[in-house]
Amino acid sequence: MITPKKLLKLLKKNRISFFTGVPDSVLKNFTALLKNFDSKNHITSVNEGSAISIGIGYYLSSKKIPCIYMQNSGLSNAINPLISIAHKGVYSIPLLLLIGWRGSPGSNDEPQHLIKGKITEKILKLLGIKYKIINNDKDLHKIKSLINLSKKTNAPVACLFKKNVLEKKKKLLNKKIEKITKNSILRSQVIREILCSISKNTRIVSTTGYTSRELYQIRKEEKYKKGKDFYMIGGMGHSSSVALGITLKNKKKVICLDGDGSMLMHLGSLHTSGLMNKKNFKHILLNNSSHESVGGQKINFKRVQMEKLTKGLGYTKYIKISKKKELKKKIKYLLNFNGSIFAEILIKKGTIKNLGRPRDFIKIKKNFLKI
Repeated sequence: MITPKKLLKLLKKNRISFFTGVPDSVLKNFTALLKNFDSKNHITSVNEGSAISIGIGYYLSSKKIPCIYMQNSGLSNAINPLISIAHKGVYSIPLLLLIGWRGSPGSNDEPQHLIKGKITEKILKLLGIKYKIINNDKDLHKIKSLINLSKKTNAPVACLFKKNVLEKKKKLLNKKIEKITKNSILRSQVIREILCSISKNTRIVSTTGYTSRELYQIRKEEKYKKGKDFYMIGGMGHSSSVALGITLKNKKKVICLDGDGSMLMHLGSLHTSGLMNKKNFKHILLNNSSHESVGGQKINFKRVQMEKLTKGLGYTKYIKISKKKELKKKIKYLLNFNGSIFAEILIKKGTIKNLGRPRDFIKIKKNFLKI
């Protein structure tokens, strides 16, 4: 295993003092050490491409190599700036990438991670990025050699970290995260209320992480029959676009259950859904100001004025739900509203026990396609 503190010490010793990226479950024990860094030294990015771009800008202003962290599932988001800007054949920008390697060969992981994990090394090779697989503290010298190579060649380099390689420490997360919201609403309560209120032909598209997992388990265990679900087990940030696409050939209600981290990842999608202004499109944001399913890292969402944003982008109506006692009434209003509507529901962190995962994706797709 690798000691996160030793890793951070090594990076600092090699003049790497700026960090940016997207929270990842594999790297959470390392990124938890960055929680108290100020914004001059650490920025949590909304997506991996933006993280690469921030890192490029940092280098252009400091001539120092930035450290950029991400999960391998998000490597695809990073390809454009890696190729079009940072590549040796373009601007030749040195970068150090720390990549959480979900689905690494031989690991027991979810299908979507196994597919991406299988081709992760091939992607890095196609990008011309030199990389090393880091398994324990003895491999830290490999990181030092990669940093030196990045400096020498003015090119991005990468470290791959498999699941459970980074040593776990108790109480890694900042206690302040628990104080982000003081709401009495749980995600599971919102899901149950929706499943109780929808009609037979309603379609639900749920975002990645706990939202899809809870929707799947609650429907299965409590035998809710009305409506059909499409679980976004991957493709973080694309749930609203999938839901919008469904409205194009479906006149029944289509609900998007979105998350704050997911929505921010591809915020421009709000412009498209607002512009289309489909009357049967019901966009629900479950907002707990954190990346809960990958470690609970804080998202500073308080400054985002969602009412002004959504209305400015074309949504007909915005509503906010912050109290449990108003949940039933406002969910009913949302479902009956004749127009595109955006609902922001402030929830607290926490999920149901023994949370399972959707498995038979082909069966789920076929069921969703049934009229």
